[in-house]
Amino acid sequence: MPRRIRPILALLALLAPPFASAAPNAAPSPYAALAATEARVAAIGFRLTTANAAWCPVRQAQMGIIWGDRRLYDEQQWESARAAYETGAFDTSFVAAAAPGSPAGRSGLKKGDAIAWVDFRPLDEGDGSDPFGRIAALERLLAARSADAKIMIGLTDGRTIPLRMVPGCVSDFRVEPKEKPGAVADGRLVLINQGLADFTADDNELAAAIAHELAHNILRHRERLDAVGVDRGLGKQFGRSARLFRQTEIEADRLSVWLLAGADYDPAAAARFWSKFGQRSGRPLFQAGTHPGWRDRVKALEAEAATIAAARAAGQPLRPPLVDAPPPLE
Repeated sequence: MPRRIRPILALLALLAPPFASAAPNAAPSPYAALAATEARVAAIGFRLTTANAAWCPVRQAQMGIIWGDRRLYDEQQWESARAAYETGAFDTSFVAAAAPGSPAGRSGLKKGDAIAWVDFRPLDEGDGSDPFGRIAALERLLAARSADAKIMIGLTDGRTIPLRMVPGCVSDFRVEPKEKPGAVADGRLVLINQGLADFTADDNELAAAIAHELAHNILRHRERLDAVGVDRGLGKQFGRSARLFRQTEIEADRLSVWLLAGADYDPAAAARFWSKFGQRSGRPLFQAGTHPGWRDRVKALEAEAATIAAARAAGQPLRPPLVDAPPPLE
């Protein structure tokens, strides 16, 4: 089965009538929906990371791109994916989305541009066992450059694109074609499910969800939790491990409101999003130990937004909590 789009295709297969592909009102391509979400996440991620760069203790070069790759699709999927991304028939990584106003967007890079080399070096091909391997190598290569590095990107159509990256908070972004409204941060990446983007009412709410995951990376939660030996199995729901996971969720909530404000999103969107998310149907019950209750969460988010509003009314500069000295996990 396909690696990347299996959940969405399975659902479409169940819902589609016989010969749906020939019907004039056939369902839109799931790849087109995925590409549209990647464009939203690229724009929001670039804005959150670069607007808040001065606050972030660790910064990396940002260029405003979410990457795609031929390896993410099987032969049957590839022609439809190519049409959605407007890309050529090349076995390489390509631009899935370029944020408007970003170095990539200003340079002329656009959706579908296929990459031949970076700084005159071909892409790291890896062994091909990981469909994301080539993308991950490309993300690591670019993140390791100085925060304002100038790079050259060669495209398969022969164009050479020079661009200068800009400093941003540490994180790259991806969209997963999963229907479940969820997201995760692993210290380097923020991964947003298609279902979560569909759940949000607007870009302010989507930014609130992304800012929460970005806050986990800024505060190095995965690294810090591993350093104190939390149980990531069934034991995470109990005792010390659950308490420490809950602490990191509360910290990420607090910082996320300030990240929204720093990037000129609506700080109140965090409370709106988490209020709806906490009351959604089908929400998992097993997170009760590791996450605060949604009512407590919303009250805390509203309190942070009120603090920001008061600082702005008094003409005081915003200074987010936790980034300079997060409390120890113990």
